[in-house]
Amino acid sequence: MARDLDSLTLDDARARDGIKWVTTPPDVIPAWVADMDFSPPDEVREAILRRVETDLGYPTWVDDPHVPPLAEAFAERMANRYGWQLDPGQVRSFTDIAQALQVVLRLTTRPGDTVAMHVPAYDPFLPMIPDMGLRLLPIPMGPDGRFEMPDEPASVVLLVNPQNPSGRSFTRAELTEVAEYAERHDALVIADEIHAELIYAPAVHIPFATILPARTVTLTSASKAFNMGGLHCSVAHLGARAVREALAKEPPKIYGTASILGVEATIAAWRHGDAWLREVLTILDRNRQLVAKRLSPQVGYRIPEATYLAWLDFGRDDAAAFVEREARVRINPGTMYGGASTHARLNFATSAPILEEMLARISASL
Repeated sequence: MARDLDSLTLDDARARDGIKWVTTPPDVIPAWVADMDFSPPDEVREAILRRVETDLGYPTWVDDPHVPPLAEAFAERMANRYGWQLDPGQVRSFTDIAQALQVVLRLTTRPGDTVAMHVPAYDPFLPMIPDMGLRLLPIPMGPDGRFEMPDEPASVVLLVNPQNPSGRSFTRAELTEVAEYAERHDALVIADEIHAELIYAPAVHIPFATILPARTVTLTSASKAFNMGGLHCSVAHLGARAVREALAKEPPKIYGTASILGVEATIAAWRHGDAWLREVLTILDRNRQLVAKRLSPQVGYRIPEATYLAWLDFGRDDAAAFVEREARVRINPGTMYGGASTHARLNFATSAPILEEMLARISASL
């Protein structure tokens, strides 16, 4: 459980064999990749073991990319948490958010079309847009952490909410501005809401599809909130009819589907993982405050409203390289996200002892 992992030591963590710890030198603390140091809920582990011990053959939904059990669990989750009543028949499974995004962009855009996106942005999305022959229209973050929609039109708005790396949770007023922009310019909104369950009061998550359902594709997964990205299971709610129709014309198996273990784990997390999630959010809430208390005041830091990511301004070029060299803490450079080299992103989803050591090292180096 999360309460046990809050005492995780560096020696314990270095025994892990995921990319976060294995690729980092033994004297460096990793705070770069967006993985938490918390094992997933017992209910997830038990669901996977039960499936392995019972039957790993073809599931009943093997030829159905909608994966009805997953779609129904997603619809229940959205209704229970946000009051969003959706049709499970409009839900399609994918392996991950990046795949789903590429599929939707491929089906709805032409080379040269413009995609508007809030910047700094989740780093894999930045090269994806030009790689697909599309043009990026940045929506820059202001000094107050707010974003103002541009006057220039776009074919697609890629909305990451809560926002990575800034930790912003968009208000209803901000989302309404996005909706008005989409209506004005006849744009599709692709809403990546993978961090939606990692949000701190008084902020609340508002699914964009509840504001502009007919123009929205919602992408999400249990992988961030329940720390199981390696299982590769995500869903897309295709609120926009044109996207549903375009996808229906594609060969039925061209994009594959989620794995049986990913489906089992996701359903278990959504239906039975809330007690675990509450414990983790308590730790993360404390940690976001701890960053403010322990980090040197030389570093600019706006406490995030959501996510377990801190967007830091060190006021010096090549900040991430400096921190790794002098503090032996690995964080991601701001330039990865389309930001300045003075900025960096720090992952604070770890135990109190590890985070305290990390912040002490950074402050001492400054």
